[in-house]
Amino acid sequence: MSARMIKGMMKGIALAAVFASAALAASSTGPAPAFQLSGRGGKAIDLSQFKGQVVMINFWASWCKPCRDEMPLLEDIYKKYKPMGFTMLGVNVEPDTKDAEAWLGKLPKPVTFPIAFDVDSKVSKLYKVETMPSTVIVDRKGNVRVLHRGYKTGDENVYLTQIRSLLKE
Repeated sequence: MSARMIKGMMKGIALAAVFASAALAASSTGPAPAFQLSGRGGKAIDLSQFKGQVVMINFWASWCKPCRDEMPLLEDIYKKYKPMGFTMLGVNVEPDTKDAEAWLGKLPKPVTFPIAFDVDSKVSKLYKVETMPSTVIVDRKGNVRVLHRGYKTGDENVYLTQIRSLLKE
């Protein structure tokens, strides 16, 4: 196989990866649906309290392996970008909060970003969540800019690119 053929194949693979990422991370516009949910410790969490920040809303469940894999990475992103006007909001979608609380309590490093409980899936439906996990990124003006379905290793790099871009706006 010639070097030219290999180079052509590599370009094809790179393009396929770009199109695959685009299919999973759909961009959209429009206001993020408002919501208020109960959070850990009974504290109310209202999306409006984060106005002016870039907000990453991650819908997750304790039974979801990709959610469990992703959680420590989300914590790292939160800690790094919080000082720049970014927040992370975890929304657990299970009808009973006990499983989520138990799982969070077993993590080797605690989650410090706010966790809310969508026990009746009303917020999940507002955001058209179909896959676990699903991540929505909202810009500083309160508009939905990204909907990312699922998680596989490396998706955190996609999140970082999107977060950095929105923080610059």
